[in-house]
Amino acid sequence: MEQIIAELKEPDLADLEAKRDWVRNHYEHHAVHKYADLQGKLSLLDAILSNGWVNAEETLKLQCLGITFGDALSQHLGLSWVIVEDSYGRDPALSLTGTTVLIFPQTMISKRVEDGEAVDVFDLFNGTCTAVKEAAGNSA
Repeated sequence: MEQIIAELKEPDLADLEAKRDWVRNHYEHHAVHKYADLQGKLSLLDAILSNGWVNAEETLKLQCLGITFGDALSQHLGLSWVIVEDSYGRDPALSLTGTTVLIFPQTMISKRVEDGEAVDVFDLFNGTCTAVKEAAGNSA
């Protein structure tokens, strides 16, 4: 299955921003600036999941959480958002420049929640960071 990796286009950027906004707007207006911080993103995701503000049937909202999770990974690991198109469709992904490493964070949380798993955002983040670093070493 061939994958085409491309830069984000305007509709892609708008979609990602709308998903970020849904998550970011869980902050009270005076605290929205916390979203810029890595810890702010992860803590907000943790609060949304821990408090049950999204249920397993709300796939779009869960994917919004995945985009914010991807933003945290990007911020911490220096990854870039791209679009990957294949026979299954077109999805946002994170790319590690200079490697073949691709990560699809949009569904990392939704798949787990939909499968009835409890998601520890911090464990998932740390595990994903470790896996990316290992894959990057093997991809060189």
